[in-house]
Amino acid sequence: MPLNAYGVLKGRAISRRLGSGSSPHYQIHIVDEIGTNYRIAINVKSQLGPSELMYYIKPYFIHPLTEIVSILPSGFSSLAPNSSSGALDLIRGNLLQPAMMTPLPANLPGPDNDLNEKLDQIVQRAMADEEALVYAFGERWGPEANKADKYFGFVPGNGIHDIHMNQGNVGSFVRDDGVWQDGGVLFHFPGEQQWTAIFLKFQSQSWHTDDVTGHTLSVPEAGEPVNPDPIAPQPTETLPDGLVRIVAAMVNSKESPEREWVHILNASDRVISLDGWQLADKQKAKMPLGGMLDPGATVRVDVQPPVALSNKGGIITLLNQDGLKVHGVSYTKQQANQPGWTIVF
Repeated sequence: MPLNAYGVLKGRAISRRLGSGSSPHYQIHIVDEIGTNYRIAINVKSQLGPSELMYYIKPYFIHPLTEIVSILPSGFSSLAPNSSSGALDLIRGNLLQPAMMTPLPANLPGPDNDLNEKLDQIVQRAMADEEALVYAFGERWGPEANKADKYFGFVPGNGIHDIHMNQGNVGSFVRDDGVWQDGGVLFHFPGEQQWTAIFLKFQSQSWHTDDVTGHTLSVPEAGEPVNPDPIAPQPTETLPDGLVRIVAAMVNSKESPEREWVHILNASDRVISLDGWQLADKQKAKMPLGGMLDPGATVRVDVQPPVALSNKGGIITLLNQDGLKVHGVSYTKQQANQPGWTIVF
């Protein structure tokens, strides 16, 4: 079943502790604007092998998500499991591509080469900036009446954990699967007009999950036919994610009515059939694609109803013939506010 109390914690970082021990977590002490204390517990090592977490840090994070969460009140806010609440879904929210994530140990000798140190650089910067705010997404625990926090000593114990991808799990952790309930941390530095994002995933977790349950989907390996019947027609083989990708879009044209379009690039070395493929918008509306795309070629796809690209920010997703996400992009209201300009991804 999905997480019980999913949401986002907004506040200031005032202290931290590096992760250590058999099940290490990087700990951050957060205080909201009315003085309530919280602890953020971030996994830096997996209980399941391989033990190294996959991480992605985006120093200059641009996504419509920031416009949603920035107006939330200080403290903890529950988030509904959908795209408009501010909830995270690493897959459906087009927050990153899987190839962007890198495995990294929790602790290694030397500077700036392990996950503890990667996190600590950003957290210490936030602690030194009085205006900086932390947004931690995950599952709430507490308040724990008459129980002091075991790391920072405040009473009552209170905080956020599961600050990592929360779908596509294996073993006993399958019970936590769900969509639009992923963990992550955003840091806002108003003085520099900068957002920085940290996203984490266990190597045991799958990138392709069911749109309702968040459970792992059975996906053929790259090069393996989707249909194993040697007599039946064979569909296009499953390629690594991102080899066919969205590279540009017109979301705010000068024409009336607006004429929106998307440019798709085939970065692979073979002809790709787009028959059965689909383009989806933020509301999960889909339109069919078709035709053949040569190696290295691009195609302009004119957007047709029910798909619509909002001028207030949105996401665009490319799905293959099996309904699996191949690539996805996002854009903000600010990027869409110039009519006639093409957004390049």
